[in-house]
Amino acid sequence: MREPALSRQQTLALTGTAVLVLAPHMLYLPPVVAALSALFLLWRGVNAWRKVAPPGRIVLLPIAVASIAVVLWSVGNVFGKMPGLALLALFMPLKLLEARNRRDGRAALLLGCFLLMGLFLHEQNMLTAVLALIGTVAVLASFAMLQQARAPSLAGLREIGLLMAQAVPLLVVLFVLFPRIDGPLWGLPLDQTAGRSGLSDTMEPGSISELIMNGEIAFRVEFQGAVPPASQRYWRGPVLTRFDGRRWQPLFTGFESTPAYTPRGPVYDYSITLEPHNQRWLMALDYPVSAEATHLFSYDYTLLSRVPVRNRMRYTLRSQPQAPVEQRLSRYILLAARQLPEGYNPRSLAIGAQWKAESEDPDTRLGNVLDFMRRAGLRYTLTPPVLGQHSADEFLFDTREGFCEHFSSAFVVLARAAGLPARVVTGYQGGEINPLDRTLVVRQSDAHAWAEVWLDDARGWQRVDPTAASYPTRIESGLGQALGDDALPFMLRTNNDWVLAMRHRWEAINNGWNQWVLGYNAQRQAELMRRLGLGSGGWHAMVGLMAMAAGAWMLWIALRLLPRAPRRDALDKLWHRFCARLAARGHPRLAWEPASTYAERVVRNKPELAALRDIAEQYEQLRYGRSAPDQSSLAALRALMRQLGKT
Repeated sequence: MREPALSRQQTLALTGTAVLVLAPHMLYLPPVVAALSALFLLWRGVNAWRKVAPPGRIVLLPIAVASIAVVLWSVGNVFGKMPGLALLALFMPLKLLEARNRRDGRAALLLGCFLLMGLFLHEQNMLTAVLALIGTVAVLASFAMLQQARAPSLAGLREIGLLMAQAVPLLVVLFVLFPRIDGPLWGLPLDQTAGRSGLSDTMEPGSISELIMNGEIAFRVEFQGAVPPASQRYWRGPVLTRFDGRRWQPLFTGFESTPAYTPRGPVYDYSITLEPHNQRWLMALDYPVSAEATHLFSYDYTLLSRVPVRNRMRYTLRSQPQAPVEQRLSRYILLAARQLPEGYNPRSLAIGAQWKAESEDPDTRLGNVLDFMRRAGLRYTLTPPVLGQHSADEFLFDTREGFCEHFSSAFVVLARAAGLPARVVTGYQGGEINPLDRTLVVRQSDAHAWAEVWLDDARGWQRVDPTAASYPTRIESGLGQALGDDALPFMLRTNNDWVLAMRHRWEAINNGWNQWVLGYNAQRQAELMRRLGLGSGGWHAMVGLMAMAAGAWMLWIALRLLPRAPRRDALDKLWHRFCARLAARGHPRLAWEPASTYAERVVRNKPELAALRDIAEQYEQLRYGRSAPDQSSLAALRALMRQLGKT
């Protein structure tokens, strides 16, 4: 059979559906691919509006080949997540551009289904799910429009809603029982973290201040009890010991399964939901004293994962910020923490050497360093000037403007020059408590750098925050108070109540989505299987449960589709009872027989039942009349039937 041609209304509806499907991808596609996709859709929409015939293959074939070349040029290859999505984003509008009949329209909609699934390769948050749901409704409505050859209507949308509601039980079964695989969606670890911004394992002037304008959430914390004060919310990340004059880098120190320090002081129990960053280090409150079996403790007190964090991770910790962190490793760590490169920062080295010559007491030397930085008139700013080769000297003696990485780097240089082992610690400081779900939200903009100084074997490493020494409001009241809210992005400001309330609501909802939907991993699935009495919940048990649940769902759908006897109202019940009494007297009504025909046949054989004609006529008037039968008309009909029954 020849497929019917697409109408103008159907073509416009298909183009609108393509816009809904492609719009969420535009932020992730290469700009040239997004522009071409939008241009093709606009071309198709204008053609449909002006009733212009689609271009022929002689025009579209070179365009398709050129589209592949554009993807190869903009992405670099034709294999992987981004090239595949870019090709789909171009081929769907191209298919619509050549669409002439309903078959072409259905093919374009199938490409749209793949694009809807591809949304979850970008992000898996709740907004993505909502956009995918909107696109799914649009695709189903377009499929129904093509199948039934009618324009979309509210009745059609109700049918689609019923269809999707019937699929919900199967959706729940697949979500709960389908074997969960730890790792990025569909095994794409490289694509999952490509281009992801966040804290790095190196530091140089300007590297942390670049994160301040980034409002993305780095991790969330739920405390099982008291929340530590702001002065103790130091979330430890990479520790940087090696310094080449400009860049700080970590020093490999080894690791163990237990911490290399003695727990002491107040205890904080908490759970962290960490966003993926493709590194092995985990964020933890200084200092973690117990962790999960898959975690490791490095000798510089950084908590590590055995594998890179390539998907969202939730873990439970216990920390004691006041625990003394004495050194248990060989002295080469202390030696590395004293070294400074030759030919850099001569003024800082000279003043440090003077303090070293004046006193052998490490506390006195540390006090000299802090006093010097307090009196230097340093200014805390988000836009410091560019520094040259002697970055510490230029910051301390010339520009006197910097961010936390400038403060911490210059402090460690001065401390080492004074003969004190010192190193830079990077991580996050502070966090904002969401009043709706009581979680502590730590953003990329909370990235911070501080220092640690070794004083003696009894006290070990001591945290020193040079930024806090010069600008205590940064630690006590947050970044907005130290820099001013106007220096932060609009959505990160705290001086607008309605913006703050809106942000808190959205983040609380998104956190619930992360915990209950995205957080349903292999471990939680195994726990559910154990609660159901299925042991460890191997894939055989889960496949069996899925088969049984899917079978029960299909049986329920089949039972609902079985033909059912029509429901009868009071008039039909009265008529069928009357016909049953006449059948008992030897005058049955045939199933196909109308009331008047039935009455004529009976009266022809039994003239004494002539009143049956009036009963049949009154029944048909009540059944097929414009107004519904009322109680009085039913009572009159019932009286006629009783009178005939006495005949």
